[in-house]
Amino acid sequence: MSGKQQLRILVPVKRVVDYQIKPRVNKALTGIETNGIKFSINPFDDIAVEEAIRIKEKNKNLVESTHAVSIGPTKAQDILRNCLAKGIDTCSLIDSMDKENIEPLAIAKILKVVVEKRGSNLVLMGKQAIDDDCNNTGQMLAGLLNWPQATNAAKVEFLDNGRVQVTREIDDGEEVIEAPLPMVITTDLRLNTPRYVGLPKLMKAKKKPIEKLDIIKDFPGINIEPQLNTISIEEPKTKPPGVKLNSVDELIEKLKEAKVI
Repeated sequence: MSGKQQLRILVPVKRVVDYQIKPRVNKALTGIETNGIKFSINPFDDIAVEEAIRIKEKNKNLVESTHAVSIGPTKAQDILRNCLAKGIDTCSLIDSMDKENIEPLAIAKILKVVVEKRGSNLVLMGKQAIDDDCNNTGQMLAGLLNWPQATNAAKVEFLDNGRVQVTREIDDGEEVIEAPLPMVITTDLRLNTPRYVGLPKLMKAKKKPIEKLDIIKDFPGINIEPQLNTISIEEPKTKPPGVKLNSVDELIEKLKEAKVI
């Protein structure tokens, strides 16, 4: 146990369209319709929050602090309040100043500054956001920090020698890897099930302070302008309904008509 470091856990979280909402393309065909749409914390990030809290609950003497940070509009305070209600110690909101579609590399550069300022030695974050599905911010952050990384984590354990053991999901099963702190871990669905937060805890969280930062003033020199231009977005074409066939001969005829055989 003597080899274990005190953990200062940073959990980046993102405000996205709720996973239960079916996204629709806006009239201008420039993106997803967001007016009147319910937003919530990115599900993979919620798993990262839960894991940070579980680590703290299981290893009270091991965890020095847990901190959640979100880069987004003022409304992103809602998901940060949720993190506080669940048990995260402190939170920061980096106001995106109405800048939309900030790309993963810019996000990773901002998070690198946050990590260095806070002295974090463990970053727990969702493997991807469900709005852009990039799945590369964690990897970029680890590269910028020159830290070891473990992606798609399904289990996280802290060993007596001070190293971290992560069971990660790969195409043909599971892979178990070890690395020393500091490190970046991205979370997958099987890691845990996030807890439900009751109204009393949410009300208490509303009284807790949230540090507010300006994405331009507090992070000078980081280019947040998109490097990728979206020309247009279209709904996927509706597939024709399937047909029920009564025999193998009918199936063969249909395949011939479709010029499959």
